[in-house]
Amino acid sequence: MSGPARQLRGRAARLGRLLPPAGARSAARTPFVLLVVVLLGGGLISLLLLNSALNEGSFKLSELRRQTTELTDEQQALQHDVDGLSAPDALSRRATELGMVPGGSPLFLNPDGTVKGVPAAGAAQPAPALSPEMVQGAAVTAPAPATETPAPGAQPVPAPTPSGTPPRATAPAAPPAPAPAKTSPTPGR
Repeated sequence: MSGPARQLRGRAARLGRLLPPAGARSAARTPFVLLVVVLLGGGLISLLLLNSALNEGSFKLSELRRQTTELTDEQQALQHDVDGLSAPDALSRRATELGMVPGGSPLFLNPDGTVKGVPAAGAAQPAPALSPEMVQGAAVTAPAPATETPAPGAQPVPAPTPSGTPPRATAPAAPPAPAPAKTSPTPGR
C-alpha cells in the first residue's frame, strides 16, 4: 500500500474526511493569496510615493531655511548701517557737514497762544578742519553750503549782529544745487 491508495486509520482518517481534497484546497487559496499580494504591492507603492513627497518637502524646507538665513543676515547688516547712521555723534557730524548749527534754547507755545522761553539765534561754530576723505565724501553726498561762495549776482549775507538777532537780508540767497542720489552700501539695493 503506497500513495493515495493507502488507508488512513483512527484519528487521521477522521480528519481526512473533514478536509476537502487537495485540488479544491489550492483553488480556494488562490484568491486570498492574490488579495494579499495586491495589498502588499499597493502598500509598498503608497509608501514609496509618500517617501518621495516627504523628501521633496524636505528639500523645499532646507531651501527656505537657507533663504531665511540670507535675509536675516541682510536685515542685520541693514540694521547695523541704520544704527551707525542714527547714532548721536554721526548725526551731529553729518549736520555739521551740511552747515547746520546747534539751535538755541527751545520755545514752547502754550494752549492760550503765549510763547514760553526766550528766542535766540543759533550761533555758527567755526568749521572744523576737513580731511581729504571728508571733502570727497561731502562732494558726493551733500552740496556745498551756500555761505562759502556766493552765487554771481547775489549779495553776501551779513554776519549776525552782537545782539544775537540776524539782520534782514536785502536779496534772497541762491538756492543750493540738488544733491546727487546717494548709493546704498548694501549690494543688490
